[in-house]
Amino acid sequence: MTAPLTLAHSPCPNDTFVFHAWTEGLLPDAPGTQLTLADIDVTNGLAQKGELDVLKVSYGVLPHILDDYALLPCGGALGRGCGPLLLVAEPTEPAALAGARVAVPSTTSTAYLLFRLWAADAIPGGVGEVVVLPFHEIMPAVRDGAVDAGLVIHEARFTYGRYGLHCAADMGEEWEKHTALPIPLGAIVARRSLGEPLLRSLTHAVRASVRAAWSDPDASRAYVLRHAQEMEPDVVDQHIGLYVNEFTADLGTEGLDAVRTLLDRSAELGLLPSAADGALDTILHL
Repeated sequence: MTAPLTLAHSPCPNDTFVFHAWTEGLLPDAPGTQLTLADIDVTNGLAQKGELDVLKVSYGVLPHILDDYALLPCGGALGRGCGPLLLVAEPTEPAALAGARVAVPSTTSTAYLLFRLWAADAIPGGVGEVVVLPFHEIMPAVRDGAVDAGLVIHEARFTYGRYGLHCAADMGEEWEKHTALPIPLGAIVARRSLGEPLLRSLTHAVRASVRAAWSDPDASRAYVLRHAQEMEPDVVDQHIGLYVNEFTADLGTEGLDAVRTLLDRSAELGLLPSAADGALDTILHL
């Protein structure tokens, strides 16, 4: 009997919605899985250590792991109107944030990378201290004045008004304005040593899991809500609607262009190492 693939993704609604059918054994022809639920910072670290077979990671960590992992053409988070937000307690022009103390959920996340790309142009002299805080502490910290601004992701897009906060800049909107491309956020990667036949099989499994979720959204409802970290059901629905889209089923050439553009721009600014030539070339054939 073949050992199950070790898989790690976040407990966020988009991931549990996408992977439910596969990880719960509802796809008879799919490879078996042994699932770990962990925040993206943890999965980024697991990928950098090469410890699991399949992981959801930030695009910002991709150049560090491409020797060992292949980017899969499905299952990730990439889209339009879904970028990170920079929040402030009072309406503020971006230039006024020079030297500001900014809270971020991670310095290995794609959100942070998009923020750095934006700040390079929008904030002369750059921001000041960058403070890493757990995601749920960022909006209270901005509200209470512990930091000058906070970078938030996911469901905070729908809830920041409850904290009396204002959006100083939308990183995704800025990205789309300058590139006309969708916003790369989270990627699915698999160990290259699994070999192309198994990589192809698990790619088909991820796609089948996405389609199963779309065809019967109620099938995963209880599972998604159980892992949604006390998120309200209507926010869960908005979250899934925003982050699970056509690029989740198939990254396609436009999605791959977006990934390459993110990595190339980041390398030009010294934010990431350059990805090796050809490291992404074969994924659309899986």
